[in-house]
Amino acid sequence: MAEDNKILDYKPGMVVKVHQKIKETNTKGEEKERIQIFEGTIIAAKHGKESGATITVRKTSDGIGVEKIFPIYSPAIAKIEPVRQFIVRRAKLNHLRNPKFKRRLKEEKLS
Repeated sequence: MAEDNKILDYKPGMVVKVHQKIKETNTKGEEKERIQIFEGTIIAAKHGKESGATITVRKTSDGIGVEKIFPIYSPAIAKIEPVRQFIVRRAKLNHLRNPKFKRRLKEEKLS
């Protein structure tokens, strides 16, 4: 994993791209590794900078909400890059599951 991920503090309301390593096997039994990108909003960040720290990322794909929980320090995570930051006043953004709250978020400049 990249060093900048260990320094960066992941906060709820941050839109991130998570680059995840996926291993696939074909019919011959050969393993291939590729990187899949999951872009969404962090709705929860747990355990700060501990070794077991996780972030819950939510996105809407074809009108269906998809949530994934990523362990930050997992070797399966190639990198996590921030895209933008919204101003939020809560630690857990479970209210974003309701579509009418999506419109109310205001963007903050990423430093």
